[in-house]
Amino acid sequence: MHPLLPALQKGLDGLGLVLTSDQQAQLLAYMDLIAKWTKVYNLTAVRDANEMLTHHLLDSLAVIVPLRRELAKLNLPAGSSYKLLDVGSGAGLPGIVIAITCPEVSVTCVDTVAKKAAFIQQVAATLKLPNLKGLHARVETLTEPFDVVSSRAFASLIDFTTWSQSALADRGIWMAMKGKHPDQELAVLPENVQVFHVEQLQVPDLEAERCIIWMRG
Repeated sequence: MHPLLPALQKGLDGLGLVLTSDQQAQLLAYMDLIAKWTKVYNLTAVRDANEMLTHHLLDSLAVIVPLRRELAKLNLPAGSSYKLLDVGSGAGLPGIVIAITCPEVSVTCVDTVAKKAAFIQQVAATLKLPNLKGLHARVETLTEPFDVVSSRAFASLIDFTTWSQSALADRGIWMAMKGKHPDQELAVLPENVQVFHVEQLQVPDLEAERCIIWMRG
């Protein structure tokens, strides 16, 4: 048994999230891959396994229940898969976590750093995730429409929405993961970006504030 499995299960209980044993194993295998690659490529500043579980894995898992709720509201035709673009994905947070926990979502993780996009591709191959793709590109160059465009501690809200505007589907939504409530960033958003929900998150064993800014174009 993976040494962090009990802590992961406790965190999932705290988030009200039910995952299969296979999904839990994939999440922990993903964390092991981050640790392995970080020794060479410096994917993340967090090196301690327990801290990685809290600050990376549970932090990203906290968006899954809210994301599933918002996806259901999009009313896509039955049988079609949702398309999500994770911008500035880095080590794949939250994109890879979404791909593991939401197999009905086709996830593309885009990063301007080639080794990070390569890592995403490696995770997709190793964990056999057909719904996950790593892309080495600038988000401004993407025009394929995505239902959800997400980011986690990536850039200011105005930069995030401006740069990714061309990748947002007509009825698509932005999901920006933030720490404290970003009052100043919200104040300078242009009129064509509508904030429809600011959602506070409770991440188990994490003292810091977390929220999601949900927006439409």
